[in-house]
Amino acid sequence: MGHDHGAPSAAGTLSGGFRSRLLWTIGISVTITVVQIVGSLLSGSLALLADAAHSLTDAVGVSLALGAITLAQRAPTPRRTFGFFRVEIFSAVLNALLLAGIFVWVLYSAIRRFSEPVEVKGGLMFGVALLGLAANIVGLYLLRDAKDRSLNLRGAYLEVLGDALGSVAVIVGGLVILLTGWQAADPIASIVIGVLIVPRTYSLLRDSLHVLLEATPQDMDLSELRRHLLAEPGVLAVHDLHAWTVTSGMPVLTAHVVVSDATLREEETGQLLGRLQACVGDHFDVPHSTIQLEPEGHAEDTRSLHS
Repeated sequence: MGHDHGAPSAAGTLSGGFRSRLLWTIGISVTITVVQIVGSLLSGSLALLADAAHSLTDAVGVSLALGAITLAQRAPTPRRTFGFFRVEIFSAVLNALLLAGIFVWVLYSAIRRFSEPVEVKGGLMFGVALLGLAANIVGLYLLRDAKDRSLNLRGAYLEVLGDALGSVAVIVGGLVILLTGWQAADPIASIVIGVLIVPRTYSLLRDSLHVLLEATPQDMDLSELRRHLLAEPGVLAVHDLHAWTVTSGMPVLTAHVVVSDATLREEETGQLLGRLQACVGDHFDVPHSTIQLEPEGHAEDTRSLHS
């Protein structure tokens, strides 16, 4: 049986290099949450409170991401051969569920505000929202290089982005109230904040569940990979071909490759395994693969044992 040079180490996770930026993002989100809560109490704005709740989920979500990254740095053990890498994906799922809960609360509170209107100070609402937008822009800058590295970091980036868009909605609502006195702009802005959460929640939950279900990596064509393996000289068949993702940026693959008896007699199996793994690694970016070489008739013999 062939394998690569060993399981990836915990220190090599894609998220690990962004811990300091995540800490800064958490600090910014907590500060904005406090400012927005105070601003909501003074102005009476539900939209500011909704944005504060969103900022709080940013802080919680990014904290989950940071905790998952810290756990993922632990070395694998005989009982956990892939270490705690999968914790990053569970963190992304919790992040998505947290966002879904915020959406339900914001929608319910906004609908109630239409039937029970509250006097809102548009000027204060507008000013606090501007501060929130400025802080979120800083957060987006800190995570700009991280969003494409892992689901965990992508979730953190999307939360800050959604919060920035929410701040824009509050700014518009505050301006409308300040200029026209139309109080309904506040719950409407709250609903906009809630709606902005939905696509990010769906995307993050979908991609996380894709990994947890051990589905084939989304950017991998398994049929094309099979054709590449079959194109190697001496390879007769490929079966029990499986590919999945342990955590973001860590695809793995297993395969049983049937090789002609002549090839096994004439060629070192190590050289053949090297070519097959180079094919998988170079063409499909799968550095960790386990390939079992089988002589002609082996698959039939195995099936007969279980018949």
